[in-house]
Amino acid sequence: MAGILAGKKALIFGVANDRSIAWAVARELHAQGAELAFTYAGEVLEKRVRPLAEGIGSTIVLPCDVTRDQEIEAVFQEVGRRWGGLDILVHAIAFARKEDLSQPYVQTGREGFHTALDISSYSLVVLTRHAAELMKGRGGAVVTLTYMGSEKVVPNYNVMGVAKAALEASVRYLAHDLGPEGIRVNAISAGPVKTLAASGIAGFRDMLHLVSERAPLRRNVDPAEIGRTAVYLVSDLGSGVTGETLHVDAGYNVMGM
Repeated sequence: MAGILAGKKALIFGVANDRSIAWAVARELHAQGAELAFTYAGEVLEKRVRPLAEGIGSTIVLPCDVTRDQEIEAVFQEVGRRWGGLDILVHAIAFARKEDLSQPYVQTGREGFHTALDISSYSLVVLTRHAAELMKGRGGAVVTLTYMGSEKVVPNYNVMGVAKAALEASVRYLAHDLGPEGIRVNAISAGPVKTLAASGIAGFRDMLHLVSERAPLRRNVDPAEIGRTAVYLVSDLGSGVTGETLHVDAGYNVMGM
């Protein structure tokens, strides 16, 4: 039986390994019939991403450093040449220097601030701009990943919280810009999940314990739950939803004390 994304083409940025949220999203999109393409940043990540992509039948696996416009352009040119269009863009990219996560936010340097905002927030803008060109005439959906540290102070999240706040604001402005073309843009605010990126946040194990103890569902979220939410947002199930940040965190965000 065909899935609800049968015939759809999805380009995914941000898979680091088989434990990354981006990979959980990719697996759920694939399970619903989407054809996938992947990017990687550097040889080390290629060794992790390529086998995963090939394992689900993906034939498009391309290098892309999102701080380099030429590499971004090359990815979308190749996707356009191979597919002739695009239906789904998944943005799961974030980075901040370790020292900017370990020291107080007030100590953030200019270069560290620029790096975090460029890679974690501006990349959504430039990737969506290119994706929209391939989505013309067919609608489309963009989904990105964020975290509650954009809304409330989370110790040791620091400049990344500011970058995620900018990311969520970008979602709203992009949704406004692209809505007339039938392109929807949304974000998933995921609860803490053990990933390569999370390992760089001091006290992450304590965060997991705190959420499982105090969230209404009394547990942490499973990456597959985040992936299934992405399916909803990029499929016709979410056809009336755009500009939203949807929490998938076992309800932790609703708690005040």
